[in-house]
Formats: sequence, C-alpha cells, structure tokens
Amino acid sequence: MSRPSLPSLRRRIDRIDQQLVRLLNRRARLAVEVGRIKRGRRLPVFDGRREEAVVRHVIRANRGPLPSSALRTVFRQILRHSRRLEASK
Repeated sequence: MSRPSLPSLRRRIDRIDQQLVRLLNRRARLAVEVGRIKRGRRLPVFDGRREEAVVRHVIRANRGPLPSSALRTVFRQILRHSRRLEASK
C-alpha cells in the first residue's frame, strides 16, 4: 500500500480548513441569534457557566491526537469572539 504524497495530504488539509471556516461561520451566525435573544431578555452576554460547559463538552469529545489543552485554547478564542458578535449585532 503506497503512502499519500505531500501535495495530496496538503490538499486534504486545505479542504478540511475550508470546512472549518464554514462551520465556524455557521456557529458565529448562531451566536448572533443568541445575542439577539439575550438582549431581548436583558441577559448579560457573558455566561461563565455556559462557556465552561462548552469547553468541558469539547474536551470530553476529544479523541486526539490534538491535546485537550490545545482545544481549550482554541475554544476559548472562539467563545471570546462569539461574545463580541453577541454584543455587537
């Protein structure tokens, strides 16, 4: 069985990156909707318990090889930028 070539692997990574961008933007659109609901109910944008639950959920879903600490860092940034969208839209 032959191993995939470097260009082939890079093309596969590029496709996954495109999927990630689409998914992150779908998530961001949902965050905007959450922000609208929160404003309508006069709720604060930041909900520490919810954010911790999101991070815990992601960590539990992790099967590697990416370490949980890396996912924690990535998702904290996603949540940070989602809060900004919730507050601004």
